[in-house]
Amino acid sequence: MSEFQRARRPEHKEQRRQAILSAARRLATDSGVHNVTLSGVAAAVGLAKSNLSRYFGTREEMYLELASECWRDWRQAVVDRLSTGDDVVTTLTETMQARPMFCDLLGHTATSLEHNVSVPAARDHKHTVIVVIEELGAAVAAADQRLTEREGRDLVTAAAGLAGAVYAAANPPPPPWPKRTSRTRNSPRRGCRSCRPCSASSARSLRDCPPCGRKTLTAQRVDRETSSVPKRGPTLTALHVTVLVPRPVNGAGHERLQKTEISG
Repeated sequence: MSEFQRARRPEHKEQRRQAILSAARRLATDSGVHNVTLSGVAAAVGLAKSNLSRYFGTREEMYLELASECWRDWRQAVVDRLSTGDDVVTTLTETMQARPMFCDLLGHTATSLEHNVSVPAARDHKHTVIVVIEELGAAVAAADQRLTEREGRDLVTAAAGLAGAVYAAANPPPPPWPKRTSRTRNSPRRGCRSCRPCSASSARSLRDCPPCGRKTLTAQRVDRETSSVPKRGPTLTALHVTVLVPRPVNGAGHERLQKTEISG
């Protein structure tokens, strides 16, 4: 951690930026690129997570910068080995094998790191990769006269792509948690007024809720499915109707309405 609290000068900002990259590199080496988060990097540097956005917009942008550094470091290692007369294939293989984090970053570059970065960050990384491949292609062609510079570039590109694919296959991520296929025996069920996530509007049965002993609609529905409780519906047991019937009054032509009840 740097001695200053806030990076105001350009040299202080660059020092803070390098400290963040060093922490991200260390965490990626220990646990893999896939398992590193911005919170973990911020805790390793001693900064708040929000302060990292001053130097890197996203987690992917930070690791894309590390990938560019790894490309430049690999170029220097290959050039140094080829200048001593080492075999081309052996040099490419051993220098890549000595850089597991670079292989890990190669596997994540196309799948995730390039999908959540700014356009300038992606452009700078692509430019770095193109320059490194061209320089390594020329170095390979100079070390092996049987190859042209174009064939040297193809060999370097194939070596990098194969290294990323093999590392990803040899270090797969952990399997996801299995999905729950059945309800646990004592888990609360819908329908109780006091248990959550039960619904208060559904408590209308005569059965007990397993978690709390209250009445639930769910248990009543289960019993209906097993036919232990007969289904209920509207029934007509009696008919009682009151009607008004006209009756003559004292033999005259006048009539009045009289109530008559009919039951059946």
